[in-house]
Amino acid sequence: MVPDESFVSIENRMQSVGLALEELLVTAQKQDCLTIGIYESAKLLNVDPDSVVLCVVAADDKDDVALQIHFTLLQSFCLDSDITILRVSGIQRLQQLLGAANTKRNQEEHGDFHCILVTNPQADHCRLQEVGTYCQESRRLHQWVAELVLQER
Repeated sequence: MVPDESFVSIENRMQSVGLALEELLVTAQKQDCLTIGIYESAKLLNVDPDSVVLCVVAADDKDDVALQIHFTLLQSFCLDSDITILRVSGIQRLQQLLGAANTKRNQEEHGDFHCILVTNPQADHCRLQEVGTYCQESRRLHQWVAELVLQER
């Protein structure tokens, strides 16, 4: 049985956007343009929401009610502030990508990868545009928040 072409193209698009997101996050981390953690993100959004260009919410644990409440509040704030938001599953991939650079920092402070903010609009990365376009396309398809699955490696 041959897979439906539209399914293959959607799958390829999601893989491409997933790779773009990974590259964007690694680059932003090297430029010190990431805020990692729900509470750290909430603090930054309260103080300087204009500096945030992307909010990544890692939602693997759907049973944690408190975490879902935080996500809902963050997502609502981001939508009200015109901040692009992307919900991903694959928190272990995020930890793998970004956790190694955090080993020299306090793990308690930077061990929460449930919310990641990309800041500094001056650092306009080509991958930011690709991720942003994907999120806009998802909203046009009546998806409140764009979703993406990060592939384990």
